[in-house]
Amino acid sequence: MIYTCVCKHCHKVFKSKIRTLCCKDCREKDEDQLDDIVQYLKLYPNSNALQISEELGIHPYEIIKFMEEGWLGEANGTFSQLPDDREI
Repeated sequence: MIYTCVCKHCHKVFKSKIRTLCCKDCREKDEDQLDDIVQYLKLYPNSNALQISEELGIHPYEIIKFMEEGWLGEANGTFSQLPDDREI
C-alpha cells in the first residue's frame, strides 16, 4: 500500500510506503531538532515546551508534535517556590 503524506516542515505532499510525517528532504532537520531537544532535557529534565523553545529556537508546536508522535515523554510535575533568603 502507498500512502499520501504531507511533510510537517515544508508541507510538501509525497508518497511513502509507510505513514510518516516528514519527507526525505526534511528528515535530517527533524533528527537534528530531536537530538537537540533530548540533549537539553538531559541537562534540564523538568523543562516545558516553551522553555525548550526559547533556549533552542525550535517552535513550541514542533516540540509538542514530537510528543504527539511518541518521540518525547510527558511528565506531570509540581512547581514549588524556592525559599527567599534575602533580607528585606
